[in-house]
Amino acid sequence: MKILFVASECAPFVKTGGLADVIGALPRALAAAGVNVRVLIPAYPGLRALAGRATSVMTFDDLSGGRARIRILHTEGLELMLLDAPRHFDRAGTPYLGPDGKDWPDNDRRFAALSLAAAKLAMEGAGGWRPDIIHVHDWQTGLVPAYLAQSGRMTPPVVMTIHNIAFQGLFDASRLPELKLDHKLFTPEGFEYHGRIGFLKAGLALSDKITTVSPNYARELLTPDFGMGLEGLLRARQNDLTGIVNGIDDDLWNPETDPNLVRNYSARSLKRKVANKREIEARFGLQRSDGPLFCVISRLTSQKGIDVLLDCLPDLVGQGGRLALLGTGESHLEARCVAAAKLDPGRIGVIIGYDESLSHLLQGGSDAILIPSRFEPCGLTQLYGLRYGTLPIVSRTGGLADTVIDANEAALAAGCATGFQFTPVHPTALAPSIARACAIYRQADVWTAMVRRAMRHPVGWGRSARAYHRIYSNLPAA
Repeated sequence: MKILFVASECAPFVKTGGLADVIGALPRALAAAGVNVRVLIPAYPGLRALAGRATSVMTFDDLSGGRARIRILHTEGLELMLLDAPRHFDRAGTPYLGPDGKDWPDNDRRFAALSLAAAKLAMEGAGGWRPDIIHVHDWQTGLVPAYLAQSGRMTPPVVMTIHNIAFQGLFDASRLPELKLDHKLFTPEGFEYHGRIGFLKAGLALSDKITTVSPNYARELLTPDFGMGLEGLLRARQNDLTGIVNGIDDDLWNPETDPNLVRNYSARSLKRKVANKREIEARFGLQRSDGPLFCVISRLTSQKGIDVLLDCLPDLVGQGGRLALLGTGESHLEARCVAAAKLDPGRIGVIIGYDESLSHLLQGGSDAILIPSRFEPCGLTQLYGLRYGTLPIVSRTGGLADTVIDANEAALAAGCATGFQFTPVHPTALAPSIARACAIYRQADVWTAMVRRAMRHPVGWGRSARAYHRIYSNLPAA
């Protein structure tokens, strides 16, 4: 079975969020099940050196207004295909934003080029390789099934995964000719969305199967509160919609071998975890304390509930807790975080920015990780927390609800609790959960049992890869 993954980012080559981690890890897990996966992503500036080592397997004289080629190489355990299209992707900034922090004005043309290249690869093959199935991810690749549908040819089936429905890729209808889209598909049943071109809607309407990144999020997407205007389409296609929880890379995120930790540890050697806590205290300017050390590793946005957390900081500190926060995002929330640290030095430490190595250290040395998201399709930081014995405190939404077992009386009595859940996303619900965590932390035997149980909780890609394999196996042949 040959699968072509198409995405806008892939760890460790280019990453802005959890999508990249999935694209970097899931193909390797599928390979273990005998599936041949190739991953197609754009050749951004940071990948120019890789592109220079890769073999050209397909060329385009005019791909959305520019010459391009697809190159392939084997690296980091992946068969990586790079869309070398300098006009569209060889520019400063992030994959989506210019140096000014605003969306590239031609994002529609850029990611239409990625989708068109993938569709041509699917139909024609390259270097003797032609995929049996196309697996596309998020709005940036949503036009792949549209280009296949309008080709009039027999084409491989398409699976579309929604990683976050809040980002839909909506563009002006006047762009139809430039994007080489057939006006016949610009209908409510196709990719028309309130008079605009909907990249994500194209994928949802025209793919053979739809997946999303947790069972609970799949259910939430059928409701107006979470469906973001596409709940009607998803309800109509709910028999084709499956929620499969994400996993993490067990090799990259392993407290026994992680080189980012001051001292490695396992569930059998938890006392070694303390050395990492001492390093966090030094890095964040925190005083030692008998209370728990909480951490936050997050984009600082309202979606992530950072405003609610900030309102709970007096309760956290009042319970004897301390906080180490690493993140960047909305300027007013960054300013509030910095102000909180200045108001309570020694008990609240804040670093604005993102540092992959430091995020590993925070997981390795903190006692608990706070994730008060208003919505969270799956979430990965709580999975990292489980793996490292840093107990997650999460809102009861999306994949957070699927992956963390709340330490209520019944779960504690049954010996199955792995963290703490709360709802709604409001200080009156979060503050009591922080208080519960602090109370259990003072019961050393109970806390240690929870930590060991969390570290044994399966968070790798094995089961999820098998679920994707079942979906692929049940698709009709091209």
